[in-house]
Amino acid sequence: MSARFEEIDWHPTPLGDISLRRRRFPGSDTDVYEVKLGDEFLMSSLFTAGEIALARLGLAGLSGAELDVAVGGLGLGYTARTALDDPRVRSLTVIEALGEVIDWHQRHLVPLGARLAEDPRCRLVQGDFFTAVGDPAGLDPQLPGRRFHAILLDIDHSPRHVLHPRHAALYQPPGLRALADHLQPDGVFALWSNDPPDEQFTSALADVFAAPEAHVVDFDNPLQGGSATNTVYVARKK
Repeated sequence: MSARFEEIDWHPTPLGDISLRRRRFPGSDTDVYEVKLGDEFLMSSLFTAGEIALARLGLAGLSGAELDVAVGGLGLGYTARTALDDPRVRSLTVIEALGEVIDWHQRHLVPLGARLAEDPRCRLVQGDFFTAVGDPAGLDPQLPGRRFHAILLDIDHSPRHVLHPRHAALYQPPGLRALADHLQPDGVFALWSNDPPDEQFTSALADVFAAPEAHVVDFDNPLQGGSATNTVYVARKK
C-alpha cells in the first residue's frame, strides 16, 4: 500500500519551482501523478484524454508508412506514448524545456518513463521549443533544418493563456508561418488547449494552414462529479 501523498521530486527552475507528486485518489487504489510549476498544475495522470487525442487526431490524417513526429512538451508523456503506439511512426523527437522532466522519465519516476526512455524511436531533447521554431536550424539539434510530418504541441494552457509572455507570438500568423517551415509538404500541426474553441486562433491558423479544425474532447471529471472538455486544433500545411 503506497502512502496517501508523496512529493517524489522538487527543483527550482527559471520558470518557477517544479514538483512531481503522487497521491492516492480517494476511495480507490489508483495513484495519481501530478506536475506542478509554481502555483500552477501542469499535468495530472487523472486527466489524459486531451493529450492522447492530440496524438491520435494529429496523426489520423497523415498518409505514408514512415512518419517523423515532433512533440513540444513532455509532461507525463501521454502524447508521446500515444504517438509511439502508431506503427507508422519511425521517429519521435520530444522537445522539453526542463531537464528535470526528462530526468523523471529517464529515472522511471513516472508511469510512462521506462516506455519512452527505452524506445529506440524516441529521443527526449532538452530545449526551448519556441526558440527552436524561430531558428532555421529547427527542432532537432542533431539534424539542422529537419522537417517533420507532424508537430504536436502541448505546452501552454491555451493560445490565450501562456506560461510565459514570449510564447504568445507563436500563436499569431508570423509565428505559425515559422512553425510551418519545419513541416514536410502536407504536414500537420496539432495543438492541445484547455480552453473552448477560439475563433480568433482558428482564424490565425487559417491564414497559414489549410482547413484548420477545432475538435472538442470530452472526458469524465471525477473531481467535480461531471464532465470536462479540452480542444485539439488540427491544421495541414498548405
